[in-house]
Amino acid sequence: MGRPTLLKARRIGANRRDFFKRSGTAVVALASVPLLSTPAAQANGAGNGAIFQHGVASGDPLADRVILWTRVTPRVARPSVLVNYVLALDPALTQVVARGRTKTNPDRDYTVKVDALRLAANTTYYYRFSAEGSTSPIGRTRTLPVGTTTRLRMAVVSCSNHAAGFFNAYRRIAERADLDLVVHLGDYLYEYGPNTFGSLRAPEPPNEMGTLSDYRTRHAQYKRDVDSQEVHRQHPMICIWDDHEITNDSWIDGAENHTPGTEGDWAQRVGTGLRAYYEWMPVRIPDATQPRRNQRAFQIGALVDRLMLEERWSGRSQQIPAASPTALGVNGCVQTGAFPDPTRTLLGAEQEAWLATRLRTSTAKWKFLGQGVMFAHLKLQGAPLSAGGDLFTNSDQWDGYQPARDRLYDVLKGDARNAPVDNCVVLTGDIHSSWANDLTQDPNNPNTATGGYNPVTGAGSRAVEFVGTSVSSPGLNDPTGGTAAFLRSVNPHMKYIDFNQRGYMLLDVTPQRAVCEWHFVDTVAAISNVQTFGVAFEVQLGSNHLVPSVQTTPRANPPQLAP
Repeated sequence: MGRPTLLKARRIGANRRDFFKRSGTAVVALASVPLLSTPAAQANGAGNGAIFQHGVASGDPLADRVILWTRVTPRVARPSVLVNYVLALDPALTQVVARGRTKTNPDRDYTVKVDALRLAANTTYYYRFSAEGSTSPIGRTRTLPVGTTTRLRMAVVSCSNHAAGFFNAYRRIAERADLDLVVHLGDYLYEYGPNTFGSLRAPEPPNEMGTLSDYRTRHAQYKRDVDSQEVHRQHPMICIWDDHEITNDSWIDGAENHTPGTEGDWAQRVGTGLRAYYEWMPVRIPDATQPRRNQRAFQIGALVDRLMLEERWSGRSQQIPAASPTALGVNGCVQTGAFPDPTRTLLGAEQEAWLATRLRTSTAKWKFLGQGVMFAHLKLQGAPLSAGGDLFTNSDQWDGYQPARDRLYDVLKGDARNAPVDNCVVLTGDIHSSWANDLTQDPNNPNTATGGYNPVTGAGSRAVEFVGTSVSSPGLNDPTGGTAAFLRSVNPHMKYIDFNQRGYMLLDVTPQRAVCEWHFVDTVAAISNVQTFGVAFEVQLGSNHLVPSVQTTPRANPPQLAP
C-alpha cells in the first residue's frame, strides 16, 4: 500500500494510501476460542524457548513434498549448528515417516529449510526440529492432492503490518483445522521506521530497513509474533511478495521509497532484501541465479491450477504519475500519453508468456491467479472505451498498465488458434479493503454485442476477482459506506466494497463453484478472539461472473491441529 503522507516523499507513481486519505470525504460529498497468549507476551513478541524463538513453518506444498522451516538461536555463536527433524502422521510423532538432519550457520542467519521429499499426496503430516538439546514446537502441514479432487478450502491474507496492529486474523485462521493451506498475497512485512505507518508496536530495528541486517532483524521480529507463529505452525503457506518486502511502490529499477543518493544502490537493496526473504520464509527459490524471478505454479489435483505472479522486481515498468486534477480533490490518470504504450509491462515479457501458456494448457477446473495489485478497473469517472473519458485512481495497479492487462484479456477471450480460457479467479491483496469484482474490459459499456458488460446478468465478464482486506494495515475510514457506494455507482462491475474492516478471505472450491467468504476481526488495536462473517460471493463453473452466496460449511472431521 502507498507510502504514508507524513513522509515527504518524491512523487514518482500514484500513491494508493494518499488517494484514499484525500478522497474519502470528497467522494462522500459527491455521493471464539480462548486466547493462547497474554497481551504482554504478544506486545513483547514472546517466542517458544531459547533455541527456537521464531517457531516453525511450512510452505510451497506439492503432491510429494513440502518445505519445512525453522530458525535456531544458538546459546553461543558458532560456525555451524546441527539440527535434526522428524516427520510423522500423528500429532504425537509416533508414526514416523522420515527423520533427517541438516546444518545451519551464520551465513544464512541460522535459518533452517528442509524440502521434505517422497511424501504421500493429500496427506496431513506433523513435524518437529531439535538442536542443542532443545525441541521446537510441533508443526502441522499438508501435501497437495492428485487426480480427482472434490473440495479445497484455503484462507487468503495480505498486508500484515506489525507496527499497525495485532495479527488477530492469523490466530483465527490458525484455529480452522479444516483448511488445506493459507495463501499470502504480499506485504508480509513492512520496511518503515518508527511512527511512520503504525505506532502500536515499535519496529525492530528502529529505522527503515535497508541493509541485510535490517531485513533479517525485521523478519525475526515478525516471526516472534505468537499469532504469526501459530498460523505458520498449523498450515502450509504459499506466499508471493508485493512491494513492502523491500520498499514501497517498487518497479524493476527503483521505488517511490528509495533514494539512491542516500539509501545506496537499488539492485543491492533488492538483493539483500530478497536474500533475507528467502532465508526467513518457507518458500523454494525457483531460480537461484535470478532471485527476482518468483512466479510459481501449484497443481491442486484436477481442481485448481494455482499460479502465483511476481509483479515488482522482475519486469515491471516504472509507474507513471496520476496527475490529472479532478473535482474530487485527488489526481487521476487517463489512458493517454505514455499510458497506452504497449512496451510498458507489469509482469515482463517472459512472465506474460509463461502465464499465457499455463492458462491455455491448464486442464484443471479452475485457474487461480495469486497476485498483489487490483486487476479490475477502478475509476472515479467511467465511460465506454469507445467514448473515452475514463478517469482512473491509481497507476500503481493494473489500471496503470492497460496494454498489459489487455494482453491478458486476449488470452482469456481466445483467438483463432487458442480456445477461450474460462473459470479464472484472480486473488488480490494490497489495498487494505475488501472487493468482489467481475472482470471485463469495458465495464461502463452496457452493450455486450460491442464487447461491453451487463451488470445485472454478468454477461461480458471474462473472469472474477476477489480482493482481500489487510491483516492489520489501516484502510480508509468509510463509516457510512458513502465512498464505497460512490465507487460502485461508477464501477458497475464491482459487486461489493468494504473499506473499514480487517481480516481474511476464505475460499471454498468444488468442481461446480468457487465461493469466497470475507471474515473480519473486531479490532487490531488490541488482542481479541472476536470475528464475524461478512459476506460471500461465488462464481459457478462456466459462468465467469459473480453471484451472491452464503457461508459454507466446514469440512467434517478434519485432521487434528498440532498440539
